[in-house]
Amino acid sequence: MVDIRLASEVPLFDIVADSTEPKHLVTPGSLITKETGFMRGHGTYMQDDCLYSSVAGVVERVNQLISVRPLKSRYHGEIGDVVIGRVTEVSQKRWKLDTNARLDSVLLLQSVNLPGGELRRRSAEDELAMRQYLKEGDLVSAEVQNIFNDGALSLHTRSMKYGKLSQGCLVKVSPSLIRRQKTHFHNLPCGASIIMGNNGFVWICPTLHEDAAGGFVQNLETVPHGDRQAIGRLRNCVTALAQCKMMIYDTSIMHAYDASINAGFEIKDLLLPDRITEIALMVRKQFEMEKE
Repeated sequence: MVDIRLASEVPLFDIVADSTEPKHLVTPGSLITKETGFMRGHGTYMQDDCLYSSVAGVVERVNQLISVRPLKSRYHGEIGDVVIGRVTEVSQKRWKLDTNARLDSVLLLQSVNLPGGELRRRSAEDELAMRQYLKEGDLVSAEVQNIFNDGALSLHTRSMKYGKLSQGCLVKVSPSLIRRQKTHFHNLPCGASIIMGNNGFVWICPTLHEDAAGGFVQNLETVPHGDRQAIGRLRNCVTALAQCKMMIYDTSIMHAYDASINAGFEIKDLLLPDRITEIALMVRKQFEMEKE
């Protein structure tokens, strides 16, 4: 059986042009201001007593400091951010994690909960058992605790909602597409949970339960077929939103999920370019209807 699709006209308007689009967008070489008395921040340069942008991004002003936040760059962490990282090295009293930042992030042995939630001083035996807790290749959800002088991030997993991640799917998107929210942990009504890291790593897994989340305990039981289908559809919806440069958060993901089901698309159909465009258009139309 051959799948034949005829070419059709796609509406010629910008998918990402919605109310959430940031203002004061500039490109490299754009004039920011001719006024004096401003401090030059990251992403800017001075020429002929005028301030110009050196990157494509959004102009940010804090008092007299003007900087440009790039639209596409490595993750620049802030204290309190939720991140997802992969362990790359086990060293003395610390793990190093890849968090999509310029430098590897650091998770200190004293910044994790021991198995069982024990609160005590870390001993030499704990240091010898570090690889039993986390080893190379493990995925971890954590929170940014501090930022070192060289820009590296110091992480912690002292809350039970953080810890080693077991069965699920990891999707990597641009950090600029992740909307900052009060919570980045969501149990979606479709039967799956999602963790949206501020560093652009999105984790989709079977529904998390409070008593099973966090720590070092991994649930390696067989995932039901229905849950695997939901995870696969969510993964393709997140990828579709990212390809269309749309903001990724729980509401936009569920709109894309519901739109794909209502349109009768199979999971594999969401990988096709024309289907991706259709999903993005339907999500935007849904947001416009909600505003009305």
